[in-house]
Amino acid sequence: MPGNFGYDTPAERGIETALAAMGGPINFLDTSNSYSAGESERRIGAAIARRGGLPEDFVLATKLDRDVESGDFGAERMYRSARESQERLGLDTFKLLHLHDPEHVGFDAAMAPGGPVEALLSLKERGVAQYVGVAGGPVEMLRRFVDTGVFDVVLTHNRWSLVDRSADQLIQEASDAGVGVLNAAVFGGGVLARGLRSGARYGYRDAAPRVVAAITALEDLARSFDVPLPAAAIQFSTRDPRISSTVLGVSRPERIAGSVDLNAMPIPDEFWVQAQQLAAPSDTWLW
Repeated sequence: MPGNFGYDTPAERGIETALAAMGGPINFLDTSNSYSAGESERRIGAAIARRGGLPEDFVLATKLDRDVESGDFGAERMYRSARESQERLGLDTFKLLHLHDPEHVGFDAAMAPGGPVEALLSLKERGVAQYVGVAGGPVEMLRRFVDTGVFDVVLTHNRWSLVDRSADQLIQEASDAGVGVLNAAVFGGGVLARGLRSGARYGYRDAAPRVVAAITALEDLARSFDVPLPAAAIQFSTRDPRISSTVLGVSRPERIAGSVDLNAMPIPDEFWVQAQQLAAPSDTWLW
């Protein structure tokens, strides 16, 4: 998604990265109908075909998406989205299928009769999806979806990280309700992987000065403990017992094993004590 990240990934490298994910200790891969206009699914589908199918007990999650040109978020569009994903990935069924970015239509319209949630649940009833989730941005909206009791999983992004803690209540409520929590974009779009040298952006937008100050303080803290900043960013999420899976974006096959290594790197308890105080001010969070 060069519009978000500022660079493109060659198709073959994308396929090799998906193959590396399927061949290592990772057992979960996240994609979406809309990522790069379906190119993400096409590359993952090519990887699945090349290796002769998904590994046993591997979870591939994709997402139902609106028509990005017309904005159509109706039930028939959801069914088309599922068929497109089946064709690109070469799969008839999905272990996990999300409703993606429902903030584009709103909670009431999403839950209305004949709306996208009804279509998602119908796909579950038909066996196209074993489990269903909701993946989006605004925290209060996701809390409302979790409260309906119809979703097995919720995915939040950019809102539970070293910098932004706005999803805390959502994560707690989902965990208490037995809803699986996926925490995505713990690098904030890249800045917590590469540092501010990559640009002062968080959550795919220019970072406010106080967010930049928080990131600077976190960089300084990581340096003082000789801890790689991306290791801290990953482990902030993976050490949280409420979170089922942490979703990272990777663009090279070697970064699969590299991310696993970062997650296993020892980080002193005192680092976490100090890092807890260095989040950006709550009025700068994405919420």
